[in-house]
Amino acid sequence: MSKLPHVTWLRAFEAAARHSSFSGAAEELNLTPAAVSQHIRLLERHLGVELFKRLPHGVTLTDMGQAYALPIRKAFTDMRDATSGLFSRRRKRHLHIRTSVTYGELVLAPHIADFSALHPDIELRFTTAVWSDRLDDPSIDIDIRYGTGDWPDPNMTQLSQETGIVVCTAEHAARFGSPPDIAAMAADRLVLVMGSEVEWQRMSALHRLDLDVPAHVSKADSSILALQMLLGGGAAAIIHESFARAYLEQGLLVSPFAYQLPIREAYFMIIGNQALNRSEVTDFRDWLIGTQITAGGLTAAP
Repeated sequence: MSKLPHVTWLRAFEAAARHSSFSGAAEELNLTPAAVSQHIRLLERHLGVELFKRLPHGVTLTDMGQAYALPIRKAFTDMRDATSGLFSRRRKRHLHIRTSVTYGELVLAPHIADFSALHPDIELRFTTAVWSDRLDDPSIDIDIRYGTGDWPDPNMTQLSQETGIVVCTAEHAARFGSPPDIAAMAADRLVLVMGSEVEWQRMSALHRLDLDVPAHVSKADSSILALQMLLGGGAAAIIHESFARAYLEQGLLVSPFAYQLPIREAYFMIIGNQALNRSEVTDFRDWLIGTQITAGGLTAAP
């Protein structure tokens, strides 16, 4: 037999097998019991076997019917799952977020599960950029950008107010005495984050430290790279406290001084004009603004 049975016959058979009743199958399929009985008779004629024993009150599967019901039920289940898995995604809402590398890795990424739990129908796509100053990709809905906020974008919200602290390994700090001498440390070897090369001079001026020019400098294009460089020892850096907090709490790095430096730049959320009125964009915006998220944790905003 090469020709498959009609799918209508198979649906009637599968439903009747589950309900052990033509009437129950008819109710499920929105048919009459007579129509279900006819579909099954046509199926039995096509297969050349009896699938049900007709009883005074209901029906029961024959041995051949029982054997046939299992693969037919699995086939319908597989078709339903494939349809749901492949095509329900079209009903999902999609959101493309571009973020700076460090903010994305240390701040956003650890908490995305919280947002997804609140909005399971929103499919998020994240891309990163070390430097960005414009929405140059029309597919980007939200851009999280670091700077002074002097961009022409109209839909902009400040997300943070940063403070810089000196961080290094405990072994490196111990090289400069107990307590460590910040002037000696600053004159030794530093890691500078590109775009923030003057922070040591600003720290010196703010706290009247009279720091000398360092003997050796390495540069990193992001704070996450600078932090990883510090883990190797032998250098210190001024890093945003929110970024350094996780490293400090895990004991990977220390902050050997109480000096703090207000950072002039901040992180801003910019929403593209075309995305502004989409519900998934406003859902993410409200979540990010309504929750204070840092590299060290997540708390409800006051």
